[in-house]
Amino acid sequence: MTEPQPERTVSKLEEDGDIAADYLEELLDIAGLPGDIDIDVDHGRAVVAVVNEDPADRSLSRLVGTDGEVLDALQELTRIAVQARTGERSRLMLDIDGYRAGRREELRQVAERAIAEVKAKGINLPLEPMNAFERKVVHDAVAEAGLVSESSGVEPERYVVIRPA
Repeated sequence: MTEPQPERTVSKLEEDGDIAADYLEELLDIAGLPGDIDIDVDHGRAVVAVVNEDPADRSLSRLVGTDGEVLDALQELTRIAVQARTGERSRLMLDIDGYRAGRREELRQVAERAIAEVKAKGINLPLEPMNAFERKVVHDAVAEAGLVSESSGVEPERYVVIRPA
C-alpha cells in the first residue's frame, strides 16, 4: 500500500507553474501562436492559463480542440514536463483561451438542474459521460448542495450519478 503524498507547499506549486509556463511558452513559439501565460495557485494545485489579449483572434482554439480533447492532452504533456524537472507528480490544471472557465460555468448549470430534479423527485440521476475535470466540477456542486454523488463506469464513458442525501 502506498502512503498518501503530503500536500505540496505554495512555493512548490508556484515552481510547477513556472516550469509549466516555460514549457508552454516554448510550445507557443514553435507553433507560432500568440499567448500570454498566467500562473496561479488554487485549491492546492498550480493553475496555468494561456490567454490571448486579442479577443477577436481565435487561433488558440486549435490548442483546445473538440470538447477540450487537445487541451486535455496538452495538460498531460505539461504535467509530464513538470514531473521530469521536479521528480514529483503534478496536479497542474491548464486552461487555454478561457475554455475550462467557460466549461466550468456550463457544468455548474447542468449540475444545478440535475440537483433540482434529484431533490424534487428523490431519485438517483446519472449524467452524461465526462472527463475527470468535468466530473470534479459536478461533484463539488453536488456537495455544496448537500447531496451525494459518485463516479461510475470506465473511461472514457465514466459519468456522475447524483443521489439524494
